[in-house]
Parts: sequence; structure tokens; C-alpha cells
Amino acid sequence: MYRSVSLLRSNYRQPAWMAVPQQKSVKRPDDDMDNSNSNFIYLDYNATTPVDERVLQEMLPFFGSSYANPSGAHLFSLTVQDAVEQATAEIAYALGTHAGNIVHTSGATEAINLAIQGLQFSPRKHIVSIATEHKAVLETCAFMELLGFEISYLAVDEQGIPDLALLAETIREDTALVCSMLVNNETGLILPIREIAEIAHRQQALVLCDATQAVGKMPVHTGELGVDLLAFSAHKFYGPKGAGGLFIGEQAKNVLSPIMQGGGQQQGWRGGTLNTTGIIGMAAALRIAQKELNAEQQKIGRLRDLLENELLSIDGAFRNGSSIHRLYNTTNICFPGALSEQLIMGLGTISVASGSACSALTSRPSHVLKAMGRADLDALSSIRFSLGRSTTEAEIDQTARRVKQLVQKLRNTN
Repeated sequence: MYRSVSLLRSNYRQPAWMAVPQQKSVKRPDDDMDNSNSNFIYLDYNATTPVDERVLQEMLPFFGSSYANPSGAHLFSLTVQDAVEQATAEIAYALGTHAGNIVHTSGATEAINLAIQGLQFSPRKHIVSIATEHKAVLETCAFMELLGFEISYLAVDEQGIPDLALLAETIREDTALVCSMLVNNETGLILPIREIAEIAHRQQALVLCDATQAVGKMPVHTGELGVDLLAFSAHKFYGPKGAGGLFIGEQAKNVLSPIMQGGGQQQGWRGGTLNTTGIIGMAAALRIAQKELNAEQQKIGRLRDLLENELLSIDGAFRNGSSIHRLYNTTNICFPGALSEQLIMGLGTISVASGSACSALTSRPSHVLKAMGRADLDALSSIRFSLGRSTTEAEIDQTARRVKQLVQKLRNTN
């Protein structure tokens, strides 16, 4: 049993010789230039978030004076190792588990690869995935097909919700894994992961929950969800990029195999030197997110509803996905007659996203919206707005006004 986080914090005292020295401010030649992003309105928080200044302050010592490899045996390394262990225990506590069930990765994509590719030696050779999963899941499942696995892709309804009766029929005796995200990255839909897990476990299949869009934005308790594997990424909740993790439950440990060899770190689950600064930052970000969750939910939810109501007043505009079972920061709206690629370019300093994989030569409709039954043209005319900690009402007003103007202009042009 791990120690409580509060006890860990109270016991840890950084030695004086590890303190970060004060540095003088040096003026650079371009300091007088405006290199900030203050002119941007950022409504793409589901893609990434800025590192919270409070998180950065906790990370800084481990960039500088506290630089030792936490896997070393000397006192310097052991001191850093203690900080990493405390951070890991704090992350685990937040997710309702213990530190021995957390494997640090470079992010959710690597965590998902470990969860799925780690089953390559399983005697069961069937995987079920929801059709609207992130490409990190879908592409890894496609890779498993090359290894002889059979993949079943479960359809969803027009709101993005899977048919649980169909899921029960799809799972077989040789099903190794069922993949389902907790929150959809494009629509904000919250999926019934607990019910999915209960169905999967009747056939002793494991459940992978991609919680990338959920951790730090809503309560996520691995035990209550009933999942065997859960992936998350720090940069989605104001932590650093390059840090994430995978929760591995006891049943999964009996089946999973490592996919990255090395020096035996992390109980052999993932070789390689630990990303100390990333782990420290991830723990700090999660602690802050949980502390401020209720306040952010109320503030951001109100602003999301304000934006959504304004945009849905545009003639013909409609929401993609459920208006009920969804996260408070996300809305996905279709503007028929105005292509999303043109909208994104026309909005300029207002940062939003589409579900399209666009290139200079082709635009492809979102696989999520297509799975929900949207026509190609509607899918190519849909925009995701995802709000965050720094979003203001003035930014929402400006965005709504600008989108209305641009949609009208594009419709008249097209």
C-alpha cells in the first residue's frame, strides 16, 4: 500500500544544495518585439493546452540543479527518485489506484500502443474497437491485423453512442480486448465505459479506456470505471508535452508484454530513462486540475453554452453529437454551405479545429462524423470548438460574431 500524497509531500524536503540559483534577467535584442500570442483566440484545447505557470515552477528545479538520473544508486539520484515516486503516487491516487499500476510513457499514443501491441502473445486473437476511437487506437489495431489478429469495429448511432447489445453479440470467447474512449475528442461525448466494461468482463476480455480527453477534466477512477487499462496524457490538462501514462490493472499484467526493452526501468514495463521533469509536471497539473475542477466546469461550461447558442442561431447550423452526455468544454457544429477548411483559414487568429485530415491535395471527412452517419459534405463543414482555462467571455463574443460573418460570406461566395 502506498503512502498518502499529503504524507509524501510533508516528508520530502529538497536539500539546500539542490535549490535553483537566482538568475539575472538578460535583455535580448528582440525583447521589444511583440512575440506573444496575445492576439490569438485559442479554442483548440482538446488538441493541447498551455503549461500552467504553477506547473512550470514545480518542474524548473528538475531541469536545472536536480538533474540526476532517478535510476542511479547514489544519494543525488535517490533524492530525485524520491520526488518521482511521490509524483507517481500522486497521479495514481488521483486515478484511484496505486503507484505500482502506473507506467510512465511519452504520452497517450505510446500508452495505447503498449496496451494493444502488448497483447501480441495473447492466445486470444480478437479485438473489438468502437468505430469512433482516436487514430492512435485504430491504427494500432490495424497493425495488429498484420500479426494475425481479427478486429471488429463497433458501429455507433447518430450521437456517437455504441449499441451495447451489439457489443455483447460481437464479443467472443477469443476476444482479448475491447477498446473504448471515455470522452470523444471531436464531439465531447462521454461514453458508457462502465457498462462496456461489465459486458466485456463477462467473456473475460480486457478493456482499454482511452481517457486522454477525460483525465483532468472530470473525475476518473479506474476502479469505478471497471477498466483494465487506461491511457492519459499530461498536455491535455495543462501539463508538459511528452509525458503520459498507462494504468495497468492486475488482470492485464497477466497477459500484457512490454514492447520497449531497455534497462529494466518501471518493473520492466518500459525501458529507458524516466522523464523526470515530465512526471513532476504531470503530477502537479493533475493536482491543480482536480482542485479547480468544479469551478472550471461551471465557468467553461457556461461559456461553451453561450458560444454554442450563438452559433446554432446561424441558419441551418446544427450540433454534431449529444447535447447531454458530453464534456462541458466541447461543441462540434456543422455549418452547411461553408467548408471547415475555409472557415479555419478565414478565422485567422481564432484557433479552432475540424475533424478532417487536410493536406494541400485532399480533404477527408472526419471518420468520427462519418461513423455517426454524417454525409461527406456535412462532415467537411463541421468545426470543433474546445474551450479551456483561459477562455474569456469577450473571446466567445468575438468568435461568435466572426464565425457568423464568415459563414455568410462563404455561403454567398460558394
